[in-house]
Amino acid sequence: MRALLSVSDKSGLVPFAQGLAAKGVELVSTGGTARTLRDAGLAVKDISEITGFPEMLDGRVKTLHPVVHGGLLARRDLPEHMEAIKAHNIGTIDLVVVNLYPFRETAAKPGVHPEEVIENIDIGGPSMLRSAAKNFESVWVIVDPSDYTAVLDMVNSGGDDPAFRRLLAEKVYAHTSAYDSAIATWFVQQRGEPFPQTLPIAFEKQQSLRYGENPQQRAAFYVEKQGAGLGALVQKGGKELSFNNLLDLEGALLAIEPFGEQPACAIIKHTTPCGLATGSNVLDAYKKALACDPVSAFGGVIAFSVPVDVAAAEAISSLFVECIVAPKFADEAVEILGRKKNLRVLEGKASWPAHGMDYKRVRGGLLVQDRAPSPTDPQQWKVVSSRQPTADEQRDLLFAWKSVASVKSNAIVLARNGATIGIGAGQMSRVDASFVAVHKAATLGHDTKGASLGSDAFFPFRDGIDQAAAAGVTAIVQPGGSVRDEEVIAAANEHGIAMVFTGERLFRH
Repeated sequence: MRALLSVSDKSGLVPFAQGLAAKGVELVSTGGTARTLRDAGLAVKDISEITGFPEMLDGRVKTLHPVVHGGLLARRDLPEHMEAIKAHNIGTIDLVVVNLYPFRETAAKPGVHPEEVIENIDIGGPSMLRSAAKNFESVWVIVDPSDYTAVLDMVNSGGDDPAFRRLLAEKVYAHTSAYDSAIATWFVQQRGEPFPQTLPIAFEKQQSLRYGENPQQRAAFYVEKQGAGLGALVQKGGKELSFNNLLDLEGALLAIEPFGEQPACAIIKHTTPCGLATGSNVLDAYKKALACDPVSAFGGVIAFSVPVDVAAAEAISSLFVECIVAPKFADEAVEILGRKKNLRVLEGKASWPAHGMDYKRVRGGLLVQDRAPSPTDPQQWKVVSSRQPTADEQRDLLFAWKSVASVKSNAIVLARNGATIGIGAGQMSRVDASFVAVHKAATLGHDTKGASLGSDAFFPFRDGIDQAAAAGVTAIVQPGGSVRDEEVIAAANEHGIAMVFTGERLFRH
């Protein structure tokens, strides 16, 4: 039996090769892999001894040879194949271990020169992997070091498992596809084109999920790379996550993101906030967010922008919550929250990748867009009303504008003192969204007089302004841009409302 080993990631390589050698397997290798094996005291043949041709062009050409690919591709069950390789003095290769040049890691280095990135495009490795995987019934092919133990167990026992061989081949083609996708994406980025003619996308499975949107639907969580985005969160307790949990976690993190390191809390139901607030500390922010709509908060997902302490954990433990996420939890806070066995506690920061895109599935394809814009800088805002907002109103307008960005359209937010007091989300008209926000606030006992209002898009008619004025709203922030802006501004002036245009829409469909 002959094994060909050529890897960039050498973790676990030596013990695996030692196990093969102990079973009398002939080891063939290349470059740095061969040096590593020899340093470990193993007998290794250089690939050039097998091919009769030296490695050349700074290692660019070493395994691209008929002796290698003939030994990999020859079908053992076809006499004509075996006769052909015998006639050309080609020996079979029965096991291949290859992992590829670290292209993605190299490309991600700050300030890396394009020439270095290009030199980390592996050519021979993918070719060997694909050849071996095509002939998986005869060749063991390993691209993932986590499979070393299982393959070595098979070799030691003399056993065989066609299903396992097929799984190894599946891993190869998924891996080389993702590798090629990363290379294509890099080339696209070099010319500054966010939407290429062909969109290469590759995601890795992070985990299976409890179920999908409904219990009868199967689901899994895939990431751009292991530990990316939500995959960076560490679960500290509770049962396994479901599809809806992750959707709501994304909505919760989106809601607190604009507030940076300021203590902020978002309570999410069905991916949109039912309460959002900033506070003097984590407990204060939680209490203010919960007060917005404690009824809807039941069974929600909570996100914090700052670590959760014992006092906040005690307060949260009295409410039924599906998930809670924060950058950090005090040890005792984890213990307190862990008393609720079904509460999923997730710790860490989930950031967007650089140049991250937003994908939405539709029948037959994908819609692709830039990630949602951050709320505009208030320095760019324009006061269009006769009355200027007061300093307190200006603070609440900024809070309302940051908050409405995470609410499903059509969206209206009522805010006071750094907290939402009424949210109208996902309505078919803006006046309905205004009505829902006011109605929710009044039903839960919030005084809307003197509140500030944020709208994710322009008011197409003055009716929304009239409704806000009837509730006592004194300041409004909205994008502007309607053909009836003058009518809407006139309505604000009639009611003595301070109105600000941001010039940017924040729809979230």
